[in-house]
Amino acid sequence: MQTNEKKVLLRIQDVKQYFPIKKTHFREKQKYVKANDGITLDIYEGETFGLVGESGCGKSTFGRTILQLYPQTHGKILYQKDGEWVDLKAQDRESMRSLRKELQIVFQDPYSSLNPRMTVGQIIGEGLLSHGMFKRGDGAMKDYIFRIMEDCGLATYMFGRYPHQFSGGQRQRIGIARSLALRPRFVVCDEAVSALDVSIQSQILNLLRDLKERDNLTYLFITHDLSVVKYVSDRIGVMYLGNLVEVSDTGELFENTMHPYTEALLSAIPTTDVNDRKKERILLEGDIPSPVNPPSGCKFHTRCRYCQEVCKQQEPEWTNVGNGHYVACHFPLGRKEK
Repeated sequence: MQTNEKKVLLRIQDVKQYFPIKKTHFREKQKYVKANDGITLDIYEGETFGLVGESGCGKSTFGRTILQLYPQTHGKILYQKDGEWVDLKAQDRESMRSLRKELQIVFQDPYSSLNPRMTVGQIIGEGLLSHGMFKRGDGAMKDYIFRIMEDCGLATYMFGRYPHQFSGGQRQRIGIARSLALRPRFVVCDEAVSALDVSIQSQILNLLRDLKERDNLTYLFITHDLSVVKYVSDRIGVMYLGNLVEVSDTGELFENTMHPYTEALLSAIPTTDVNDRKKERILLEGDIPSPVNPPSGCKFHTRCRYCQEVCKQQEPEWTNVGNGHYVACHFPLGRKEK
C-alpha cells in the first residue's frame, strides 16, 4: 500500500475478522459481527504505528488478529523473517508458537492480565522457560530477569512479590517486562496506558519509547487517546467501524487532516491553548452503526456533516493524496489547519 525505503515487517492484505452470531432459529441466515472488514496496511520495522478510533471500532480485534490470537476470516498477514515472508495463518500450532517469541502483546488491564498466584519472577520467567531460553533452576535466568526488571523500572527486590502488592503502574511495568524478556521484534500495545493515572501514563510511555530506541522494537500502539498517540507514534491510522479511513505520518495527520471523522476526533482533544479553544468543536450525531449490518457506501455517511448522495451509494476508494497520506473519502477535506 505505502511506498517507503524502510523495511516492511508486517504486510496486512485485505484482512477481515468476522465473528458469527448465535442463531435464534435454524432457518435464520447466519449473521456476523464484522469487527475488521478489509484492512490493508504495511507496518515498518522500527516504527510505532498508532491506531485510534472510538471504542468498539475493531482496534483491539485487529491487534489480536495480527498475532493470530484470532485467526483471520479472510486475507493475509505476512511477517518478514530472515528476508522471507511468513504467512502467519498458514503456520501450524508449533510453528506459530515458536514465532510468538518475536510477536508479543502488552494487555490493557494490568490488574487482570497477571496471574495472581505467580510471583513477579515466575511471571517474567514463564515465557523464558516455555521458549527454551533457559532451563528451570538455571541461576543465569534469575540474573537475566533482574536485568529485564531494571530495564523496565522495577527494583530487583520485587522479584518474589505477587501482583496484588503493586500499584497499577508497577503492574503494567511487569506486563511490559514479561513481553520484552523474550526480545521480540513486534509488540502490540493494546490500550497499554488507558487504565493508568495521567502521571503514570507518561512514565510508561517514556519507558516504551526508550526500550524501542534501544532494541529497535516495532509497536502497534492501540489507543482512543489522540494526545497519547501523537506523542508516541511515527504514523497513525484512524479506524471507523472495522475499516481504516485515514493513514499518515503523525505530523501530517494533525496538520493536514483529510477525513471528516479524523477532523471530529481532533476537535475533541482537550487543550489549554486559548487559540485552540476557539476552534470549532465538531459533535458527531448518533451512535456508531451496528457492525452486524453496517451502512452501504461510506460507513461514516450516517454521521458525516459533509455527506452527499454518492457517499450513501458507493464505498470510497483508498487513495494516496501524497507524502504517504492515505484516505478513504469521496470528498477529502484537503485543507491545512493553521
